[in-house]
Amino acid sequence: MKKLLAFTLCTFTTASVFATLPPLTPEAQAAADLTKAKTAYAGRVGAYQLCQSMNKVADQFRVSGTPAPAACTAPPPFVAPVAAAAK
Repeated sequence: MKKLLAFTLCTFTTASVFATLPPLTPEAQAAADLTKAKTAYAGRVGAYQLCQSMNKVADQFRVSGTPAPAACTAPPPFVAPVAAAAK
């Protein structure tokens, strides 16, 4: 019973703390957007590198007369997101 009561108290306390967080500043929002874009780009680069390594292994075991694996498409260079225009 005590554990259930403590859990309930902690849950409501945590919910009230998160509910009162202020909104992000424009600088923090821009930094978060940049980080999000960099993470997405890193995922595309990782997928490209994985495709290249899979093709390399597939070429080693490919029997003559079978089609070559599909070509990998390189991701475009990273471009930072444009900051939102001030209102």
